[in-house]
Amino acid sequence: MSIRNGKNYRYGIHVPDKKSLSSEQAIEVMPAPAKLYIGLSQHIGAPALPIVAVGDKVKKGQMIGEASGAISANVYSSVSGTVVGIEDIVNGLGQKIKYIVIENDFKNEELLFDDLTDFEAKTLIERIKLAGIVGLGGAGFPTAVKLMPKDPLDILVINGAECEPYLNCDYRLMLERTEDIYRGIIYLKKALNIEKVVVGIEKNKPQAIEAFRRFEDLDVVVLKKQYPMGSEKHLIYCTTGKKVPTGKMPFDVGVCVQNIKTVIACYEAIEKNKPLTEIVLTVSGEGIKNPKNLKVALGTPFKDIIEYCGGETGETAKVIAGGPMMGRAMISLNSFARKTDSGIILLRAKDTSLASPTNCISCGVCAKNCPMRLMPMYIEQSFLAGDYKSAEKYGAMNCLECGSCAFNCPAKRPLVQNIAHSKQKIKEMKQNG
Repeated sequence: MSIRNGKNYRYGIHVPDKKSLSSEQAIEVMPAPAKLYIGLSQHIGAPALPIVAVGDKVKKGQMIGEASGAISANVYSSVSGTVVGIEDIVNGLGQKIKYIVIENDFKNEELLFDDLTDFEAKTLIERIKLAGIVGLGGAGFPTAVKLMPKDPLDILVINGAECEPYLNCDYRLMLERTEDIYRGIIYLKKALNIEKVVVGIEKNKPQAIEAFRRFEDLDVVVLKKQYPMGSEKHLIYCTTGKKVPTGKMPFDVGVCVQNIKTVIACYEAIEKNKPLTEIVLTVSGEGIKNPKNLKVALGTPFKDIIEYCGGETGETAKVIAGGPMMGRAMISLNSFARKTDSGIILLRAKDTSLASPTNCISCGVCAKNCPMRLMPMYIEQSFLAGDYKSAEKYGAMNCLECGSCAFNCPAKRPLVQNIAHSKQKIKEMKQNG
């Protein structure tokens, strides 16, 4: 195999990684709680449709929500027990989502898929689709769809960058489940009919880099520690030298990108006959007593996860679902583990900005830092003026929502939030003609 240094890209930012809080904590399996709330919308696209009713007995691994369209994903029970509710709940991110509420009987009765009779590409993709696997790096796009490009691809890129501060779930999986990741890569190669595989890992994870040294058919690329290195377009350039043009997708340059957790989920669906019912996430920050990396059942309440980690230190000022850069601050702890969760970060007042924004001072720092070479201040100004056409002209739809612009903004402008809102308004404008 080869281990080589990747290319560098200009711009972006350098952030304190804060990974030492949990980087040495091996993944623990958190026991499933007494009651779980399993969302039917844990992916991009149409919500799954419930196929169980209140009072039904279910087993772990039993389908409870069926994909409702081409861009949708099946949902499975993560425990055995009884369906006690199908409810619309406003979660801690302010989203109103339909949840299937299951009372755990703690019998852990489990359903598995039948063994595969062949390992042809079509069979592998169908199994991945059946298992409800989506992009577990945060995007939540149904994985089976990514495995069926209209044109042949050349390179499979495995995203091991994990550039978000605090998060270590991918890192721990690369250390603890190296062989399973490799097995998953083999199946994805088969599904895509690809020979070349590149694994991109930031250089602040030397043990993970070393873990993959023994695989002769993998090209391990050591990446500069830089944010947002985990962005698909930047990762592709730094690992392969290919540039994804504005408005285009990775498959337009012959590349498919998959996250570490997604690869493992594919391995488990194919070799272990398991649907996606659990997720690995990092619970960290100076506001939690015992930072950990946990495997939790989907639908586990965040409150239970925080309690399992010793509870809050008493200084928590902000709780973030995901990483502090691209995650979302929560309005309450009324949230439940979903497929795309990567972390729960509890921050003290001194570790985050609670200052009210002031007027833009036209310093240009946001534009200087933007890895997509956008002008965030102009997009925000256009959005606030209700001029969504201008926001689109300034490139709002190309924004990664990575947070690089807001990180160093001296006026503490909510740039990411306003750009995200402008993207939604642009979509609505186009839908309405």
